Amino acid sequence: MAIVDTTNSANTPVQDLFNSKVNTATNNSSLDSAAKAATGNQSLGKDAFLQLLVTQLKNQDPLSPQDNGAFVAQLAQFSSLEGINTLNDSVNAISSNFSSSQALQASSLVGRSIITQTDKATVDTSKSMTGSVAVTAATGNVSVKITDKDGAVVRTIDMGAQSAGNASFIWDGKNDNGEVAPAGTYTFNATYKNDQGDSAALLTSLPATVTSVTLSKTGGEMLLNLAGGMGSVKLSQIQTIGT
Repeated sequence: MAIVDTTNSANTPVQDLFNSKVNTATNNSSLDSAAKAATGNQSLGKDAFLQLLVTQLKNQDPLSPQDNGAFVAQLAQFSSLEGINTLNDSVNAISSNFSSSQALQASSLVGRSIITQTDKATVDTSKSMTGSVAVTAATGNVSVKITDKDGAVVRTIDMGAQSAGNASFIWDGKNDNGEVAPAGTYTFNATYKNDQGDSAALLTSLPATVTSVTLSKTGGEMLLNLAGGMGSVKLSQIQTIGT
């Protein structure tokens, strides 16, 4: 709404005052909108930043305008903000492509044998299987005790003295009496004798077969599901991929 003096085409002092109030209200509305973004009610993006800058220029004192250096610095900040937004979009796109590529690679492991750090394995006792023990320091009397699902000891493999590193062992599928054990899930407990003669546990790495892959819905690492109810392992925990 405008107040017009019909007797004179020029604006009256009342008209000028009214228009000044309208312009001030409009500028304040724009400033308030941008300020809300800056105070956390909205995300402070490039549009809000530009709106703050334009509003600042509209309301600057004509007798004391903004310093050129400060204006250039604000433009540089705006350019930096635009670059960060573009970088975020690029990183998100790369992350999405990487996840898709990783899922494709993991799916190729289904049906294949892997070796991962675990103490249980589903064993076909008609043929030999190979595992390894992580020896933390050179020691003697390393042994692997193999127990069945009921906890009964089936076989004890004496590996003797070992240096630090991964020490391999082979189980031919037979028990201590030389008889072929039934196929199934077995637990492998590796130990060694320390200087005091006490037994200490060691970690074992055993073969397993991948049956499926589980993708994380939260962006976490995907899981490989193992045959024989052996649970799941992370993709990064695979030590060796077999056939």
